Amino acid sequence: MADTSVAIRQVEKAYGGVRAVDGVSLEIRRGEFFSILGPSGSGKTTLLRLLAGFERPDRGEILIEGRSMRDVPPNRRPVNLVFQHYALFPHLTAFRNVAFGLEMQRRPRPEIDARVRAALAMVRLHEHHDRYPAQLSGGEQQRVALARALVNRPALVLLDEPLGALDQQLRRDMQVELKTIQEEAGITFVCVTHDQDEALTLSDRLAVMSGGRVLQVGSPRELYAAPATAAVARFLGRSNCLAGRVAAVEGERCLFVATDRPGLPPLRARRPRGPGPGQAATLVLRPEALLLARECGGEPADNLLPGRVRKAIYGGSETQYLVDLDGGPTWLALASNGRSDAKPFEAGEAVLVRWGAEEGAVLAE
Repeated sequence: MADTSVAIRQVEKAYGGVRAVDGVSLEIRRGEFFSILGPSGSGKTTLLRLLAGFERPDRGEILIEGRSMRDVPPNRRPVNLVFQHYALFPHLTAFRNVAFGLEMQRRPRPEIDARVRAALAMVRLHEHHDRYPAQLSGGEQQRVALARALVNRPALVLLDEPLGALDQQLRRDMQVELKTIQEEAGITFVCVTHDQDEALTLSDRLAVMSGGRVLQVGSPRELYAAPATAAVARFLGRSNCLAGRVAAVEGERCLFVATDRPGLPPLRARRPRGPGPGQAATLVLRPEALLLARECGGEPADNLLPGRVRKAIYGGSETQYLVDLDGGPTWLALASNGRSDAKPFEAGEAVLVRWGAEEGAVLAE
């Protein structure tokens, strides 16, 4: 396709008897920020190394800008890699770090100077061009590494846990910064991370991997709101999960029965993705979908379960409630700490947990 920057076709890579990448096929669009998300051992880093050329696939093919990368070494690929630890030369200034690759290519000095200045301006470091890495903050070092990747004008920038070395607040700030720089550069970025919030914030689309395979590809909103499997739901965001089976399907809704919690009544959820009547499934509920109340009232709820608050954890903008359901598991509920005049719930307090049928996803594993 004309708008495809990277095509990965049935790629496999094994180490000994373990398949690190198992028949992966992906298409990454030109100019998008694409993240590969997964736990340790999922195959995401191996896939990144295959794109960079540090590993060769046992089977399958990788194309970048329509060109097969078979037998193309790393230094001949239209790719630049930004490592988690930025690998800056400590004895070179920011300007010289960015210029290093162009100098090795023996580019004319006027061209080097112009391109380095443009790259440093893009990452907003032109005023610090003469500083050494030790004189720069962690976020500034990250931007130098990014400028060094962009100055070569690659078709593809690969990011390996790019914000992993930063503290939490700086990571949040740099997420917005990194996405802004990518959009301004118009270059395809592929980011490998295990950080769910980072992937959701940065990505136009993302792939969730597990066991060397891609479980689902889509936009952050698609994957969070409509996960294809319970495994995707568990990994992408926080979830309350309940094992059981589909008792019946009625139009756009279903009736779900928890098999290992006989004390719970049948629960209503939206129509299952995959499992049919009588089949095993997992009910997935996001914590923000659960509403807590002290008594029945207001609009009738599709699902209403009594419970008791085990713990209330204040977190600034929201409060996390751990609720022990009567005859059931302990679930997490989130409540906004906005301008509501409602009295917060206390540990040990009896509550009613309620949610609509459309909030519950019934999924196969």
